[in-house]
Amino acid sequence: MHADQKAMIRPPETVTGTVKDQKGQPIPGVSVKIEHTKNGTVTDNDGHFSLKNVPAEATLVISYIGYIEQHVKVTRENISIVLLENVNVLDQVVVVGYGTQKKSDVTGSISSVPKERLQNLPVTNVLQAMQGSVAGVNISTSSSAPGSSPAFYIRGLHSITASNNPLIVLDGIPFSGTYNDINTTDIQSIDVLKDASATAIYGTRGSNGVVLITTKRGKTGKPVVAYSTWFGLENITNAAKPMSGAQYAQKNLDYTAQTNKTPAPVPNQFEKENYDKGIETDWLKEISQQGYIQNHELSISGGTEDVKYYVSGNYTKEKGVLKGYQYNRISVRSNLDAKINPWLKMGTNLFFTNNNQDGGQVNLYMATVMSPYGSLYNAKGDYEIYPMNPEQLYTNPLLGLYSPTKRLLRTLSGNAYAEVTPEFLKGFKYRLNAAYTFKPDRAADYTGRKAGDLLGTATLSNGVDGGGEGQNWLIENIFGYQKAFGKHNIDITGLYSSQKDESFRSTINANTFINDMLDYNNIGAGQKQTTSSRYTASMLVSQMLRINYAYDSRYLLTLTARRDGYSGFGDANKYGTFPSVALGWNIAKESFLKDSKLVNELKLRLSYGISGNQGVDPYNTLSTLSTTPYIYDGVTTIGVTPSRIGNKNLKWESTKGFNAAVDFSILSNRITGSLEAYSTNTYDLLLSRKIPNITGYTTILDNVGKTSNKGFEASITSTNIEKKNFTWQTNFNFSLNRNKIISLYGDGKDDIVNGLFIGKSLRAVYDYKLAGVWQTGDNFAIDPSAKPGDLKFEDLNGDGKINSLDRTYLGTRLPSYIAGLTNTFKYKQFTLNIFIQTTQGVLKPNTIYDYRDQVGRINLPASYTYWTPENKSDTRPSLAYTNSRQYTYPVNGSFTRIKDVTLSYDFAKEKLNKLKISNLRVYVSGRNLATFTNWEGWDPEADPYQYFDNQKSSFYPLVRNFVFGINIGLL
Repeated sequence: MHADQKAMIRPPETVTGTVKDQKGQPIPGVSVKIEHTKNGTVTDNDGHFSLKNVPAEATLVISYIGYIEQHVKVTRENISIVLLENVNVLDQVVVVGYGTQKKSDVTGSISSVPKERLQNLPVTNVLQAMQGSVAGVNISTSSSAPGSSPAFYIRGLHSITASNNPLIVLDGIPFSGTYNDINTTDIQSIDVLKDASATAIYGTRGSNGVVLITTKRGKTGKPVVAYSTWFGLENITNAAKPMSGAQYAQKNLDYTAQTNKTPAPVPNQFEKENYDKGIETDWLKEISQQGYIQNHELSISGGTEDVKYYVSGNYTKEKGVLKGYQYNRISVRSNLDAKINPWLKMGTNLFFTNNNQDGGQVNLYMATVMSPYGSLYNAKGDYEIYPMNPEQLYTNPLLGLYSPTKRLLRTLSGNAYAEVTPEFLKGFKYRLNAAYTFKPDRAADYTGRKAGDLLGTATLSNGVDGGGEGQNWLIENIFGYQKAFGKHNIDITGLYSSQKDESFRSTINANTFINDMLDYNNIGAGQKQTTSSRYTASMLVSQMLRINYAYDSRYLLTLTARRDGYSGFGDANKYGTFPSVALGWNIAKESFLKDSKLVNELKLRLSYGISGNQGVDPYNTLSTLSTTPYIYDGVTTIGVTPSRIGNKNLKWESTKGFNAAVDFSILSNRITGSLEAYSTNTYDLLLSRKIPNITGYTTILDNVGKTSNKGFEASITSTNIEKKNFTWQTNFNFSLNRNKIISLYGDGKDDIVNGLFIGKSLRAVYDYKLAGVWQTGDNFAIDPSAKPGDLKFEDLNGDGKINSLDRTYLGTRLPSYIAGLTNTFKYKQFTLNIFIQTTQGVLKPNTIYDYRDQVGRINLPASYTYWTPENKSDTRPSLAYTNSRQYTYPVNGSFTRIKDVTLSYDFAKEKLNKLKISNLRVYVSGRNLATFTNWEGWDPEADPYQYFDNQKSSFYPLVRNFVFGINIGLL
């Protein structure tokens, strides 16, 4: 090389620059590296970077998740870079179980929860945030009680007696805690695995679907301190108010007239004095209070190229709209990732959650049936136990406030990993996961004299104190190998894992206490005591192999096989194997679509596989004995008696599933989405079938029965308007499912007692078909015991009489379809998000129409109408109707709900940086704002049986809340 040529080549120097987005906002955490080297850095909170030792003519690679990677040739010491958002949905990265993939390479059915559903929502449970946002996922809020958790299933109900709950995987580890343990603010992403190809990788626990939750990790850069808080008020959305005093008195006069009794405006002794004085009690008001909810979260994250961390603390407090209902949660999380050397990475995920629902609670059902003339207090100033005395079936709805109650659940969970990528084995990776979860809980309750004994003696004082703990450990060995050669790419994942679950519980009951001073804190003071305890343990051993193959990113193949061994099954069926295969074709990469202006992305997917559901408690394959007291020679002794016959041939419930889908993006990525159709068959159901009594038992648990689910799903996102200062985006999802019982016990017969009908859906409604109300002058031949004002039913079998043979399958409580619609409007720094959900085609019993009026002794809803000789209703019976046939009033339970609306404002970063603030958002949000339905009563989404069939159950109304929140990040 000549001397003049050497002079032209400058020595390595420092290059500085700024990285911004299309709107001119700086982007922190952007990776800036010299191409083909390990020399790199990341941008700070202002989007600035400084990179040393940059050779002449070097090319910088600038990359950040969600943006298109750029390659920039260095021509000066200071450069400015604008990153463009990557609107290509199929290039996004999703979690697939034991790894990640580009969405364009995914062959199974995987849906992601929109990130906006995980922030700015006043919820205490991760399922509440997911509700209505993912096609194929049905989340039903059966109760809005503080600390409650919704019901949850994916793509229909598969099992009859075993669990239909999906598997939750948190940071790669199967999660054994509760949904309340997972703080939504800590979540980075949620991906839902739905078809057999995607779920078979989890073997015996995958048949009901899998939810993969990934929490936030630290990023390279200066520490980022973030604080978020929101506070809101809660109120009952649709109170089914009871009759007023005047309505109640008229109801009783009508009742006595219809039953030919002496006219009386009140039926019970304790009501007369208040009626004569005009004193009324609004029982619904007495049990209600102003509810509120608040949340505070503080986190710090950051790190270097080698060590990254994320630490957060959260406090949530909710005071319910009914007295005594409350929920407190304290949680702490720490995520750490460390690059020890070029071939070894290690990390931990630790969290602790304390859930508390202490407190005696009021009873909403009792408040709705109590007479407005009932006595709230007795002469001592305490709550009157029987406000409608001598009626003793219905007690004061506020008595629960006298019963101190302890409901405490803690979860301590942690996992650690070590990941090895040896340099001498290119493409090979080994990861060791080790996890442990400890879940102690305590449940205690005490009922003293004020709450349970009219005479004030000690006989009805009762206390119970119980505690338990669950433990779970898991070890996973994960092997990976990836190799690309020419247009071929192969990715192999192998797994060997072992898991153990243990649980223990002990409970002590006592009654007849000398006083109520120490309640459940001195159970030993009770004269009569009983104790019980229980321990269970089970093990799961698994092996798995998955092969992903891609040719030219056009033709995709995924092969998976998992083998699980479960200790709960007998030796003959202890192991099960679950295979799957999936194919994908990226049609948009073919030459005939490569330059298409209409189609940007187009992919076809097909999959078939088998997944399992162990669905049986430990020891169910064994014959067991139970203890029982008996008297021998005048002494009480404990003996044992047979309690269950075992079945050593029990095995897994299995689900075969087929899925066909198309993913698309058209019109310059303005419209993207997926359309999917599926069919699953679940067989070898675990059911109790009858056996001859001569065996000493009446039933045995066996693998019999089969169910099927067929459905269609659509997920579509469209950018309707995109201007400089205004955008409008719509997300829509639709799910249709048809559930059917194929067979039951092998005899071809329905199980009417348990509501199971071959060829029909689960959760069947089996009842008489209503024909109207009997009127004066009708021909009562088919129902001679009926009288005017009674319900009239159809004679379906044509035998000329109404009896139990005229009951029939009317429909199902499962919806025909569910859908969710989200519209997001952005104008400058303002964002308006409106989410609407709908559930259609539900048939549900609504016993509010009958309310089981105990021979005229209780109150009814103010909206309740009934037949009278003057008001000849053809849909509602008279007050004298006794409903001896136990008709359940099945009606349409469909509804559409404005689920939540959020308006937020993001302050400009240029102004915030001067105040050392990286970001600041303020917002207001409303939840459960309006419901459109023909349902009469509290809420169509709640199950009426939970409060009408069990008067002591804790039914809780749907609540509407409004919150104000702030998110702030500090530089």
